Amino acid sequence: MFYFGRTVFLLHNTQTNHKIMTEKSNNRIKQAFENKDWPEIKSSNSWNIFKVMSEFVEGYDTLAQIGPCVSVFGSARTKPGTPYYEMAVEVGKKLAAAGLGVITGGGPGIMEAGNKGASQEKGASVGLNIDLPFEQSSNPYIDPDKNIDFKFFFVRKVMFMKYAQGFIVLPGGFGTLDELFEALTLVQTQKTAKFPIILVGEKFWGGMIDWIKNTMLTEGNISANDLHLFKVVDTADEAVNEIFDFYSKYSMSLNF
Repeated sequence: MFYFGRTVFLLHNTQTNHKIMTEKSNNRIKQAFENKDWPEIKSSNSWNIFKVMSEFVEGYDTLAQIGPCVSVFGSARTKPGTPYYEMAVEVGKKLAAAGLGVITGGGPGIMEAGNKGASQEKGASVGLNIDLPFEQSSNPYIDPDKNIDFKFFFVRKVMFMKYAQGFIVLPGGFGTLDELFEALTLVQTQKTAKFPIILVGEKFWGGMIDWIKNTMLTEGNISANDLHLFKVVDTADEAVNEIFDFYSKYSMSLNF
């Protein structure tokens, strides 16, 4: 053990959180294998339907009135003052200054940075928060009337995709990859328009893109054209310019 005050506290706190999460996970697994009678299952599923519907209604009612937006994805663990955090702040600022709203997952890290930039420019700052046992809490830079809490990931993801006319993806973990590939899949399958998908950070994304080219493409699991569904850039200026070029190409006006 390291006897350095705060370090000891952080190690203890991390171990405690891990223990709690493990216990919760074990309990959920046990519950999944419990014998339940049909009326109990039917009743539980019916109530869940109403919960899902209520989240869709709240999301649609709130986001339908906002106007053109860009979803900004990235890690909840990125700290203020780090290069990608500050880059996300710049992305939010530049989008808002041009009249675009910024949609994030509403939490800390890159999400907070995107909302912070939009808020500093008095633009629409949207947070789609998710109920999690760790990491996630609403950041203070979301417009109060545009802060929505979700229990269901899939409902939240619909809002990210349905109300964005572009996606800027900064480095992140599994959640960021989930959001990125959701956007790519919807564009690839033509379930949504071919809105720009911009990955920020060539060094971070390079390994994944090499794997996509050298494995997925080589194995025939995607087509060569699919490699044009996204672009990789290294700066906030490059990222937002890709979005602006898209709007200019289709002569779309920004109506904030």
